[in-house]
Amino acid sequence: MTVSITHCWRRIGIELGAWLARALLMVLLGWGTVSAQTSSVELTELVPLRKDNALLLNAQLKLELGPAVEDALIKGLAVHFVAQAEVLRERWYWTDKTIGVASRYYRLAFQPLTRRWRLNVSSEPISGAGLAGSISQNFESLSEALSVIRRQSAWKIAEAQSLELDARQRLRYEFRLDVTQLPRPFQIAAGNQADWNLQVIKILRLSEDLVN
Repeated sequence: MTVSITHCWRRIGIELGAWLARALLMVLLGWGTVSAQTSSVELTELVPLRKDNALLLNAQLKLELGPAVEDALIKGLAVHFVAQAEVLRERWYWTDKTIGVASRYYRLAFQPLTRRWRLNVSSEPISGAGLAGSISQNFESLSEALSVIRRQSAWKIAEAQSLELDARQRLRYEFRLDVTQLPRPFQIAAGNQADWNLQVIKILRLSEDLVN
């Protein structure tokens, strides 16, 4: 009888622990938040230009974070974004050749003690232990931090000498919220929420004046 009761309480404890873990996950990811507003991103400007033997890029985003993402940030979860630009040369006989690629990684976090927002920016993936290799900035508001993420200016994406006049070349730009940087349980839950599925992709052909 004693063994049966002990086993029963142990099972109840396990089930209660699992329920609490799910509840915490729902709170951090904003489940149950009632709001018509969701995260959104729109590419409003994408202009490649050639300067000083390099192909540069100016990009402007209209980026807004929904309440679920903002709530997670306030509760201490860092959110990562990735901007990537790739220059491709078309080849009819094989897959397209990558002749230039550049990535910019952003880590956005809220600091409750100072009530400020910290943004880390790097050309390499940012991990919790790898912040030393990134540029760090502090902001008084979320809007100020997002304004930095929203624009990439004079961003070098390829060497001019790698471009060929007689070839067909194109630029592929992508910006996304990187859910793979979230803790594993959060990745699974975030995949089912619109607020966390944030991505924009655009492809354009490079004109002759950029490769000549």
